[in-house]
Amino acid sequence: MAQQHLAFPFQGGKSAMTKFFKDSLDVPAELVKVKAAGTAVFKFTADGDGNIKKIIVYYADDANLAKPIIDALRKSNKKWIIPDGEKMHDFILPFSISFLAPATATDKVQKDFYNYYTNRKPIVSFDQVPLDMATLLPTITVNYSLK
Repeated sequence: MAQQHLAFPFQGGKSAMTKFFKDSLDVPAELVKVKAAGTAVFKFTADGDGNIKKIIVYYADDANLAKPIIDALRKSNKKWIIPDGEKMHDFILPFSISFLAPATATDKVQKDFYNYYTNRKPIVSFDQVPLDMATLLPTITVNYSLK
């Protein structure tokens, strides 16, 4: 049986989605200062007009990573395309956030990251996570400069 090709559910396609989130996700100065890095996985529901109706954090390496991602997701209203015949559709979107490491990491950069990593507060699920009819989207990778 031939594999069915699905249209990408973001206006402009995968590249447009990746660019949108890289441009729209503002990493707060306090996260840059502590050298925050990690992954967060979100499930959100879009309606027929492409508006986000519900956002759920499935997992985050640190709760502080969730806020800027949620803000960026809210900016994506009217950009989602749901499959024909559906009134709402669920999407699962992973994000990976990290800093652009200098060629040779100083002791301070290493210490700051170690301190961040050992003091982070993950968001995890302790029970089953029903996925229903959700679409898993490709991971958004955001790298920020330490300046």
